[in-house]
Amino acid sequence: MTILLLGADGQVGFELHRALAPVAPIVATTRKGVLPGGIACTRLDLADADALRALIETTQPRWIVNAAAYTAVDRAEDEPELAQRINGDALAVIGAAAKRIDARVVHYSTDYVFAGAANQPWREDDATGPLGAYGRSKLAGEIALRESGATHLIFRTAWVYGPRGANFLRTMLRLARERDRLTIVADQFGTPTPARLIAETTALIVHALQDARTDDARFGTYHLTANGHTTWHGFASRIIDHAHTSGLIERKPEVAAITTEQFPTKAKRPGYSVLDTSKLQSTFGLALPDWTEGLARVMGELNP
Repeated sequence: MTILLLGADGQVGFELHRALAPVAPIVATTRKGVLPGGIACTRLDLADADALRALIETTQPRWIVNAAAYTAVDRAEDEPELAQRINGDALAVIGAAAKRIDARVVHYSTDYVFAGAANQPWREDDATGPLGAYGRSKLAGEIALRESGATHLIFRTAWVYGPRGANFLRTMLRLARERDRLTIVADQFGTPTPARLIAETTALIVHALQDARTDDARFGTYHLTANGHTTWHGFASRIIDHAHTSGLIERKPEVAAITTEQFPTKAKRPGYSVLDTSKLQSTFGLALPDWTEGLARVMGELNP
């Protein structure tokens, strides 16, 4: 059994490469053909449909785990066609190829498929309504994979971060060293989710479904985040507190709350992105940690 891992150099892909290693041999791909640390791997651009199709046919994997994506939310408003090719059209190619060789697909989607106007956590069967090009492209990918008929798992996640890569945590730590005052949006709600939690949960589920039939009811769409929720302001405040206590920063800047209106962006963000994870937890017998526990774990990996 082989796992074809697409996007092995991203936040989630990096963690998946480690978490899936005990499950099966991995064929890893990145756009540049290099893994973190300079190790050579298979080169693949998800926007190249012919190359993607050929790689799947050549590799003949048991599982295709797609951690590659176009994630530049604001830039997607200017490049909607490219976002659609990578996040949407590529999933039709992956799904069709997987169906032909009887492979299973794991794909990651996003809270941005929802409009964000809610007052309780979004369930998997709630109506979608993306607000921008990025969310529309990710929803298109979900639909394409389902319509392909391939056996699949779609994990919607949100507010992903980790000790490496470009993410909110690392941005806050950089700004905390540069500024005396940070202004952070306090009227958008979601659940900060470590990339490692996503990867480790994925590995557990892939292992559980290794010998499952294609009609096993456990395949399908799930929400995968940490538990609990906060705002970007609450997340930032907790990051700064941890960083100061652990010696990552010498002084604590003020963390001031502002509204979305005071911080305009090209792409509109969902106001409420909390995802209900009860389906995933009950189906696979998992207990996902609170977001504060996840943050403490990630912060513990950073050196002062």
